[in-house]
This record gives sequence, C-alpha cells and structure tokens, in this order.
Amino acid sequence: MTRIFVSLAAVLCAQTALTGAPARAETPAAPAPIADRQLEDEIIYFVLPDRFANGDPANDKGGLSGGPFQHGFDPTHKGFYHGGDLKGLTAKLDYIQGMGVTAIWFAPIFKNKPVQGKPGEESAGYHGYWVTDFTSVDPHFGTNAEFKAFVDAAHARGMKVYMDIITNHTADVIGYAEGEANGYRYRSKGEYPFSRRGGPDGAPINAGFAGDDNPDPANWAKLTDPTFAYTPVVPEAEKNVKVPAWLNDVTLYHNRGNSHWIGESSVYGDFSGLDDLATEHPRVVAGMIEVFGDWIDNYGIDGFRIDTAKHVNPGFWQAFVPAMLARAKAKGIDHFHIFGEIAYEEPTATLAAQVMAESGLPYALDMGFAKAAQMVASGKSPPRLMAEFLQQDAIYPGGAKTATGLPTFLGNHDFGRFSMFVRQMSGADDPAKLLARVRLGHAMMFLLRGVPTVYYGDEQGFISDGNDQLAREDMFPSKVAVYNDNRLIGTKATTAEDNFDPAHPLYRLIAELSAARTASPALRRGLSEVRAFAEEASGLLAVERHDPETGQRVLTVFNTGERPLSQSIEVSYAARGVTPLVGQCPAALAAPGAVKVTLPPFGFAACILETDD
Repeated sequence: MTRIFVSLAAVLCAQTALTGAPARAETPAAPAPIADRQLEDEIIYFVLPDRFANGDPANDKGGLSGGPFQHGFDPTHKGFYHGGDLKGLTAKLDYIQGMGVTAIWFAPIFKNKPVQGKPGEESAGYHGYWVTDFTSVDPHFGTNAEFKAFVDAAHARGMKVYMDIITNHTADVIGYAEGEANGYRYRSKGEYPFSRRGGPDGAPINAGFAGDDNPDPANWAKLTDPTFAYTPVVPEAEKNVKVPAWLNDVTLYHNRGNSHWIGESSVYGDFSGLDDLATEHPRVVAGMIEVFGDWIDNYGIDGFRIDTAKHVNPGFWQAFVPAMLARAKAKGIDHFHIFGEIAYEEPTATLAAQVMAESGLPYALDMGFAKAAQMVASGKSPPRLMAEFLQQDAIYPGGAKTATGLPTFLGNHDFGRFSMFVRQMSGADDPAKLLARVRLGHAMMFLLRGVPTVYYGDEQGFISDGNDQLAREDMFPSKVAVYNDNRLIGTKATTAEDNFDPAHPLYRLIAELSAARTASPALRRGLSEVRAFAEEASGLLAVERHDPETGQRVLTVFNTGERPLSQSIEVSYAARGVTPLVGQCPAALAAPGAVKVTLPPFGFAACILETDD
C-alpha cells in the first residue's frame, strides 16, 4: 500500500469541519461498581495479547528451543508469535481504561500447539485457538499466576475480564490413515454410519450404539470404534499432549474430515483441520463444564466469549450455559456475561436469533450490526438498512431487551478492520472523509443499542489490508513489512512505532462517547424506536432510545451524507425540552412531539429528551 502522510493538525481541522464536533478528550464518567453493573452497562475492549504489549521478552519463545518452526516466535512474520504477553497487557490497563473501557475481552490464552500447517503453510498459535492444554496459560503469554495478577489488577480498577473459550475443537493432532488425497473430504453420517467401518458395506462395529442423539452415557459406552468414516491416527509424540487427559481419547472426536460449512458438516466437520470434538458425548459435556468452571472458581472472571458457537450442537449449550451461570453465581458473580460467535456477514438478525433460540445461548456477537454499520457509515447503503436491521430486535429470544446485551462491533481479527471496510465500500481514500466516516461508525456503535466492543488498535487508526493475519497488527513497534507500509488514520505514525497515543483523535472520540454512554441509562439499556431514515441515499438516521426503568429518553441522530442536513423529527410527546449529551442538539422542541435537528456532513448527536419523569 502506498503511504501518504497527512498532517495531524490538518486531519483534526477536517474532522471538526466534517462532524461539527471538536476533537477534544473527555474524562470518562465513573462506572458503577462491578457487581452493580448490568451486562448492558459495559464497554468492551477486545485484544490479542500477542500483538499488544511485550512485558517480558524472556517468554517470547515460550521456553522452547529450536527455530521458529519449533517455538513459533518470529516477529517479522504476520503468522507467528510477536512477543506480547499478560505482563504487557497488565501494564497497559491505564491506557485501556482511559477510553472509558469497563471490560476486557482477550483472545484465548490457553496453551497452544506452537506451530502447525503443511510444509510451506506453517503458522503459529499466537492467536490462541489451537489449544492443547485447557488448564494452563500458554508460556508465550506467561503463567497462571500472571493471569491471576492480570485479573486482580483489572478488578481493582473496576474492569471486568471476559475469557475467549473454545469447546468445538482442539489443536490439529489427529490425522487420518487414509491420507489426504481427497483433501480429507467430509464423510456424512448417512454415507458413513457409526455402525459400519468405512461405509455401509464395511464390517459391523459399535454394536448396540443407538445414535448420537441419545445422550444416555450407557449408549455412548457402546461407541468404542472410531473408524466409521476415517481411521484416526495420532503421532507417538503427541499421544498425550492434550490436557485434561481425557482429550487424548480419539473416540471423543467426530473424525469425519473437513467441514464445508453447510448442513451437517457445519457441526460434525473439522474446522480447517482442527480436531472436532464430539460435543454430543456426555464425557465431553462433563469435561468442558469442569474445565471452564475451574477458570471461574480459580480466577473469578466475569464472562465468556465462545468461539465457533454455531458449530457445536445445541444440546451441548443447553447443558453448558446453565452450568456456567450456576458456577458463577456460586462464586458471587451474578453478572456473568456469555456471548457466542455465530459467524455470518449479512446485515440481518435472523441467523443469530435462530441459533440463540435453538441452543439457549443468552447472547451473541452482533455480526448483523457490524455489517449494517460498515455499509451505512461508508455510504454504500442508505440509513434505511440500519433502520430495518434495528427493527428486527423483536425476533431475539426475550425480545428487544435481549438486543441491548448483544456485543456490537465494527470489525475484528477474523473479518478485518472497520476502516478497511469503509475505505473499500466508500470507494474513496480522502484522509479527512475517511476519518469522518470512521468516527461516524464509532458513534453508531456507542449511541445505538448493544454493548460497544472496540477492536484493539482501532483507536489508533489502524487499517488492515485484509482479514485474519492481515488484521492483527502490533501495538508495539512492529517488524512486519505488510503492516508497516499501511497509512494509518488520523496520525502520521506507522505500526513500526509504539502506538499508545491518548491524544489520537479516535482514542479521544471513544473516551467522549464512553463518557456519554456511561452517564446515560437510555444509551446503555434503552429500547429502540426508529424515528426517521433516508430511504434511497445517504442522509438522516434518527433513533429514540427509551429506558423503561428510569424513564430517560435520548434521541440519537446521524448524517451519513457529505452535505449538511436540517430536518424535523417526531419524538415522544412526553418530551418537554432538550439537553445536549453529544454533538449539536436543538435548544428546544420545535413543537410538541417534534424536534428539528441540524447536522454537518457525517455529523452525529445524542440529545436527552427532558420529560416530567
């Protein structure tokens, strides 16, 4: 990518002109104590520990010898460990809290297989999703004692800690004797039943097994031969590598080949070669409840983000979720927050609502919001898209109230960064307009319903070149060339430098929005009523937020267009006056039941509607 520098002063001036709001930092309002905060009250910061801060270079190689293909450390390679760790994350808690963040979610820190992949395609487990030991912190990140120190330090600041967990799979340890001439093509239950070896014409096996929809442990005791589809094999050196030890039993895995992400294979197939656990098996259910319950008991964490949740059978979640909530409650953690990853890339709520209803998962990462925000803030789609998305809130289990607890985000480590989507979808690369549209997207995330979730580095203007490894830049000085040639937003810095600047305009914007949200029960917990939206082109989106408990009403308005707008908007007839919370608000009602808002290009505002309550 060609690097084009724009002076910070010019960017800030352009930002003020485009949004009508000065680029100033606000002192975030003090949140309530941890135990008093509801799920909807949080502001989440998601971070990959390996890419954040290196507090202890002595653990960079995880205590392993050899070269990068053995220990996984190569700070010049985007797919290997770079050195970030728990000590570094702990040391940066003040920086994180300075944005008004109240909860930290971090990628898995369990011990991983250091390196895996075919020759020429090797990469490392820096991201944390290739677990071999579910009971220990990966030595690249530190120790269990250092994890406890991190949790204690966060709690001392009033910040919650959310662990990223995996129940769907482990690291890739199991291979198949048949080889991969067919690419380990998925072999279905119909074509390769549990009752025959290698297909319907094979030798009888697993006599008396009544199918995997029968949860009786006595039934599962009859599934002793795993060669119904493929013949699983484990290298001698890795036969006992997984912890707890029960994970080394190959009969506890599906062993049906690679998923193609549709139908049965979505649940029973290996996730890109990773060993897919048979989460229907009562031993797996009990084992995972024990493993993750211990993390609650031993460290007092506040929630789980669950990886690959839609690739696990609903019955597992129907057992796991109540068990985790009960375990947390017994520890005195009544606010435990569980949200699953139900991955899709459409501006709709239907798939998330369906999986939540089928599985009993209480919340999910709001994938639909991310796509709607990308399309509307970039100008690719009119505000009507976001309006129609918000009007789907009623379909979640529990109705629109549930939607207020869904973690919303703009971009992430899997799909790519929000700024990249805005640049691509807007078809323009003007630095000032790009910054203004990115600001607008953050305003939508903080002022509309849901729990705003900031992806680390977005507050420093990071802009990815793609998804996955290309969206996982270093906050400390990077040695990765494909990161360091990026033109960051709102700054002359590059990722080759340290990027913890509290004066960055996006960091300051997030602090301002956090302060407004923390101070307003309607922004944290309010239900949504769409009041106005542009239908066919960029322009106005207006949503009134109402908190039934306190009675507070806030009108949130956004201009997605490049021209200023002025428009009268219906509001509740209970409104008696207007008080500004964020941005430019009218001084008074235009008439009973109406206000007239004026917004600059890409502007936004949140206005308290004063009522007799």
